[in-house]
Amino acid sequence: MDRLQSALDALAGGRMIIITGDRLRGGDIDFCMAARHVTPDAINFMATHGRGLICLALTPKRASDLGIELINPGPDQQSGRPHGRSIEAARGVTTGISAADRAHTIKVAVAPDTTAGDLVSPGHVFPLITAEGGVSVRPAAAEASIELCRRAGAGDAAVICSIMRDDGEMARIEDIGHLVSERGLQVCDIAQLLELRGEE
Repeated sequence: MDRLQSALDALAGGRMIIITGDRLRGGDIDFCMAARHVTPDAINFMATHGRGLICLALTPKRASDLGIELINPGPDQQSGRPHGRSIEAARGVTTGISAADRAHTIKVAVAPDTTAGDLVSPGHVFPLITAEGGVSVRPAAAEASIELCRRAGAGDAAVICSIMRDDGEMARIEDIGHLVSERGLQVCDIAQLLELRGEE
């Protein structure tokens, strides 16, 4: 579990990690960062090196408190990615899509005193509403990101972004070596979380 602890330490320190082993999306790989620590530089890094959709993972309760509803909710929310309606901070942004504006919207969304009136929709931040029961119920990056942040003492919301290769295909484990070696990013596999839960 040394790798898991290293990932938790990174999240606690406001740094980004990589989550592998999303079982519902064929093993897709995501950047992950505690939402409370997100910065414009972090958003720009995800957009540049991840290339996927940058999403805000929220618990069902937090999404409900903010008035964020699922898009086309169906009978089975355990498969696919449960997207909520896109959001934007009601104040303090310009076009909304810049790295600074998206970081600001995320910070507003996770601030303890924020209410539904502090956000507007549609926007440029895309919420993912996680499953009740977390990663044991739905072994996917969104659920894993929130559990990791909680275990790290870094809140219960996370920013994640799928990583794509230069050719536009989804990255696999063999494609992220340079991010680990050159950027010093810690890696956590969802299987490690499931194993830890099984031991508790």
